[in-house]
Amino acid sequence: MSFSRRDLLRAAGAGALAAGAGTLPTGLLANNNKTVKLGMNIPMTGDYAPWGLPGLYGCQIVANDLNAAGGVSIGGQKYDIEMVAYDHGYDTEKAVQGYKKLVLQDKVKMVMMLGGSTVASILPWAERRKMLTTTLLPSDITPKSEYLIATCESHPLYNVTGVEYLAENFPAAKTAAIVTNNDAEYGLQSAATYKAAFEVAGIKVIDVNLHGFDITDFAPIVSSVLAKKPDIFCMATSFYVTPLMEQLYHQGFDGKIVSCTLDFYDEIIAKTSEEFVNGTIFQFPDFDDPMLNQPGVNFPNPGDFDAKYRKAHPNDWSAVSWEYPAIMLNWIEGAKAAGSVEPTDVLKSLKSAKNPEFVFGGGQWWGADLWGLDNAVVGRWPVVVVEGGKARIKEYRSVSGWLAKNKNVLIRHMKELGLRTV
Repeated sequence: MSFSRRDLLRAAGAGALAAGAGTLPTGLLANNNKTVKLGMNIPMTGDYAPWGLPGLYGCQIVANDLNAAGGVSIGGQKYDIEMVAYDHGYDTEKAVQGYKKLVLQDKVKMVMMLGGSTVASILPWAERRKMLTTTLLPSDITPKSEYLIATCESHPLYNVTGVEYLAENFPAAKTAAIVTNNDAEYGLQSAATYKAAFEVAGIKVIDVNLHGFDITDFAPIVSSVLAKKPDIFCMATSFYVTPLMEQLYHQGFDGKIVSCTLDFYDEIIAKTSEEFVNGTIFQFPDFDDPMLNQPGVNFPNPGDFDAKYRKAHPNDWSAVSWEYPAIMLNWIEGAKAAGSVEPTDVLKSLKSAKNPEFVFGGGQWWGADLWGLDNAVVGRWPVVVVEGGKARIKEYRSVSGWLAKNKNVLIRHMKELGLRTV
């Protein structure tokens, strides 16, 4: 889930449309339908906007389609979906204000959030209110966060699949260097996971460069790392993928590149070359990918969604563009099964599934071994490679299968980097 700051996703402009709190129009609502409001307490302006605002756009597209088709049947009643959003700009105080507004004033039945410190800030109040809340960072889960779930993203766990693929398909690559930001929410979590995955794959990590957020010149960092001659350059969940890729290009790196995300990879190609970017391994597909039409993918008409999104928001596609809609679709299935839109009923319905369906197929509830509660869905996840200047899914690999064999290795690396484990 990293971003290149493509003018911060045009975030200052695009996010200004949704600054503060607001409800985006959902289209014409059927007269006989009830309305259920779903909340998004996310960053829509500022540095984190690319991990919030594109998801709101995606949810709006899916909600419009559902409403236009007559709404959603829940408990014998038809409902239209109304998205209500609040921009907290990744500020914890604003996150608390926004969360309370969505719950108390807007009467939403679920609140979707990005994760990290903003989730931690609302958790005590959310738990007392028994409000169903979702996160894209399962590491937000604690032994007491009963009403916090992660039904889409299993960050950073899915990163192990990219390393598995790399090791099997490029066995000559035996050494790796990791360069990423040193925050506990994204960079360190991801670095620990990649370290564990490289160890399991028999790849030696020869350097781990963890930097702060005040870096403006990545040339010295990249040159110092490349001096150690790694076969693999790993960016983990870096906030600075584009400048790192630029430096790798200008300094002549010709090894394998692996990253959690490669958002705005077209921009990276424009700043480097298609030949250079081709072969980069990461975890997030475009939704016009033919592999998303295979049985087991639980996202309706992904190609149609991709086309509508890019037509309406041609410069704003990021990893979260489809993730928040996927969470919304999970909620709808849970509400249908519960016959209710009430948060506690939907949560009970979702958690009752031993093999819960999520965007890429069937999964399982996991997390107690690492975070203290089985409130994250893990299953298979796609391995994506840039080919011919286009992101393409090469295959799906099992995150849960890797964890079943290697969770102790992961926990050890998490502890070594000072991260919270149970």
